[in-house]
Amino acid sequence: MKALGFSLGFLVALGCAAGSDDETLPSGGSSTGGSSAGGQSGEGGAGAGFETGGSGGGYVPEPEVFGHSRTTLYRLNPETKDVGIVANFSGCADDIIDIAIDGQGVIFGATDTALYRIDKESATCTLVSEGAYPNSLSFVPAGTLDPNVEALVGYLDDQYIRIDVSTGDVTEIGSPWNNTYVSSGDIVSVKNGPTFLTIKDADPDTGDCGDCLVEISPVTGAIIRNFQDVGYAKVFGAAFWAGSVYGFTNDGDIFEMVIENNQLTTIPIATPNGLSFWGAGSTTSAPPVPE
Repeated sequence: MKALGFSLGFLVALGCAAGSDDETLPSGGSSTGGSSAGGQSGEGGAGAGFETGGSGGGYVPEPEVFGHSRTTLYRLNPETKDVGIVANFSGCADDIIDIAIDGQGVIFGATDTALYRIDKESATCTLVSEGAYPNSLSFVPAGTLDPNVEALVGYLDDQYIRIDVSTGDVTEIGSPWNNTYVSSGDIVSVKNGPTFLTIKDADPDTGDCGDCLVEISPVTGAIIRNFQDVGYAKVFGAAFWAGSVYGFTNDGDIFEMVIENNQLTTIPIATPNGLSFWGAGSTTSAPPVPE
């Protein structure tokens, strides 16, 4: 594993590759309760619980989730919490605004003008299609939107969409929420587990959600449950491993979100100063619960 060979000390020296001012880590996490957010409860979702049927399929992923800046791909080991740099993106015409990882560990990434496949060891980009794509992407498991294949999905504000990974075509799914929320950064889904999204108030001056974590229906895109504000702003990336959601912020923070009895607790992860995350992703074959 190339990235995990890098120590945090080495990453400090390379932190400027992400292009952010230095930020200090928060002194602690936060806990908030879950509540309804006007979605259609139970529609296509797994509740807040996780099944124990394993990741499904023959692919057994290594413990890894990925975050990225506009120019650089990073890898986090969710078991050891070590952070490593993979490489700078190459072959992408513009900045990478988000990534998604399918059930076989293949990374897809979007820019403002194109969709790419991205090699997870070299961060080399291969063009799939030109077009405009959202900054919140994830695959959802086969059987969710298509009986036989996984689907690449995302949000344009409050509109759930599907992207054809062969043609790049975008299709709207369901209806907009038409409430006070819009997608703030990222969606993440896992086989035999829930699908999560980070959201924010459409008007930051009138709401109470700087960045909230919600569970959504991967079938319709409707909000099922709102776990309220996570205590971090600009959570542009979300990933998943073994029952925990990992948040990546534009200010360079990485934190773990644990949900027990519909209560969300956040746990900061030591991260070098100088980083800035624009997105994150994890394979849909990630274990839904600790093994």
